[in-house]
Amino acid sequence: MTITQTVDIPADRRITLEVPREVPSGPVILTFTPASPAKKDSVPKKRKDPRTIEEALQMAEEQAADPNRKPISRLFGTHKGIFGGDGVAYQRAIRDEWD
Repeated sequence: MTITQTVDIPADRRITLEVPREVPSGPVILTFTPASPAKKDSVPKKRKDPRTIEEALQMAEEQAADPNRKPISRLFGTHKGIFGGDGVAYQRAIRDEWD
């Protein structure tokens, strides 16, 4: 006996199944097959961890050569910090309290 039903999987990935009475109790095999190919954005990229130093250096070179790589300097001055305002001024104020 084969029963097919298309359901929408919610974001929390929890579903409840109600099995028809015609299905005998006992061991069964449930199979989940996507109705359509998953979107690229919904599937996280798998990161390959390097096993050797050579692999790590090769991965670093590939990342550095990436034309879409954005410099970290684009983030300078964009976050106010947990204390708000200028981080350097805060640090100087703390140091001024020292004897």
